[in-house]
Amino acid sequence: MIYENIYKNKLHHVRDIDTLKEMLTTCKELFGKKPAFLYKEEKGGPYREVNFITLKDDVDALGTKLLDMGMEGENIAVIGENCYAWMVAYFAVVNGVGKVVPLDKELSKEEIVNLLTTAGCKAVFYTSAYKNVFRDVEIPHKFQMEVYTKKVQADQENTLDYLLEEGRKMLGKGDRRYVDLVIDPLEVRMLLFTSGTTDVPKAVMLCHKNIVSNVQDISRIVKLKEDDRALSILPIHHTFESSVGIMVVLFQGGSIAFYEGLKYVVKNLAEAQATLLVGVPLIFESMYNKIWKQAEKSDMTKALKMAIKLNKTLKKVGIDARKKIFKSVYANFGGRLRLLVTGAAAISPNVVRGFQDLGIEMVMGYGLTEAAPLVSGTPDFTDRYAKAGSVGQVVPSGQLQLINENEDGIGEIIFKGPNVMLGYYNMPEKTAEVLKDGWFHTGDLGFVDENGFLYLTGRKKNVIVTKTGKNIYPEEIEEYLSKIPYIEECMVYGTDNDDTGETTVSVQIRPAYETIQDEFGYAEDADKVYQLLKGKIADVNQTLPNYKRVRHIVVRGTEFVKTTTHKIKRQENTIE
Repeated sequence: MIYENIYKNKLHHVRDIDTLKEMLTTCKELFGKKPAFLYKEEKGGPYREVNFITLKDDVDALGTKLLDMGMEGENIAVIGENCYAWMVAYFAVVNGVGKVVPLDKELSKEEIVNLLTTAGCKAVFYTSAYKNVFRDVEIPHKFQMEVYTKKVQADQENTLDYLLEEGRKMLGKGDRRYVDLVIDPLEVRMLLFTSGTTDVPKAVMLCHKNIVSNVQDISRIVKLKEDDRALSILPIHHTFESSVGIMVVLFQGGSIAFYEGLKYVVKNLAEAQATLLVGVPLIFESMYNKIWKQAEKSDMTKALKMAIKLNKTLKKVGIDARKKIFKSVYANFGGRLRLLVTGAAAISPNVVRGFQDLGIEMVMGYGLTEAAPLVSGTPDFTDRYAKAGSVGQVVPSGQLQLINENEDGIGEIIFKGPNVMLGYYNMPEKTAEVLKDGWFHTGDLGFVDENGFLYLTGRKKNVIVTKTGKNIYPEEIEEYLSKIPYIEECMVYGTDNDDTGETTVSVQIRPAYETIQDEFGYAEDADKVYQLLKGKIADVNQTLPNYKRVRHIVVRGTEFVKTTTHKIKRQENTIE
């Protein structure tokens, strides 16, 4: 059965564009002097605004100079912290120069060099924090960017600021080579690496149509307010942040402030007066838990529960008093936060409903780099509270199917739409494995309810298959275990017994040491911590079928190895 978005008659109207170049042009015309980005001249200083006119002019200036340097058609990398300069470099390259290659700033030097070589990059833009990394890297052109603009050095030829200044002069003299360049929306313009391994990495090839169609689809199901402002906290090289957290906000006339680091998020939310935060489940689950921990420490748990009950009652009669009722909660997040957007992994339905109870809306989505990235999302004209466990309806211009379904209706998710990648760079065999007759085979498992809402159950490659042929989804067991307050994080996996041929359900746990210390005072006693967790897991086991029960527990003394979007790397954490 092919699933399509059932809300075609409720979708928000969006303007028609074919390329990101056209997006910036129309943004300049429509939003002009409204702020597009907020940056800082120095760390800890006040935010400064960059309007849509300046953004477009800066992109044109840099693009003009790069063309003048003979960069047309070249692959150009961008790496560094989230900042305005990063976005200007990205837009300048994709909107008429060549192919942009965004790189993960957490990679080792060896991995960075490997990706630059694989992509055949002729130039790289990097923030000054990476000066030493690139000092002896052999690449024809290296341009330094600054996160904080007080450090700008427009007189040095190897800096972005020098290129901008030169480009402005050329534009002033009537050079319109870049400005008038027509973009083919179906031509490869982005190479996005899905991993940074030192082996042969996969680069997803995307075109303007992929990104733009997804930006439009997201805008059809989520309408932002005129004064909405996002705080950019996820790695900027990732499509979830660049497409959802930045492109969608710009397209609808909102603005984006760049954070100064994770420990400054609350401070930056207040300074920027941000209303929107795009993040991953780990971030939002941590935020939600802190609200209740703070309430508990202040002896306000009962009052907060009563406030939630009052809010629900008033909501039923059409009274919205959330800002007054939850003023102290909002104050913890800058005072204006109203919307959270989560993706990259499944999130607990309790957290989704919990935020909504506090008057903060949450959009759930499901996507992959290969889909630029969104496959499905929860529209703002549906009951997100009732569908809290779902990742929403398929995007309006896409189609979704489940194949190889089991008796529970769980199957592999395959997707077709204008946002599906063109393929993997120089890897036709790998491309053929996942792209079949226009359908992208995601490798993710899920089911669809009677209303067409998608629910994720796990990754095909993570499924634990027992000796009797039963399928166990690690993510399902992890969801149950995550409700234990003494578990910070966990990872469920299968352990094979060579003698019996049986597969044991095992779990690695990172304990919530702070909670354990507060309640019991023995966080440093490894044996007592183990016994506490063992007892709580035994309670969960009683609610599970015999074959799903956790038999082996490993308490980790260190953090899990994770991706830059905070997903646990299963293969790199497994302990037999």
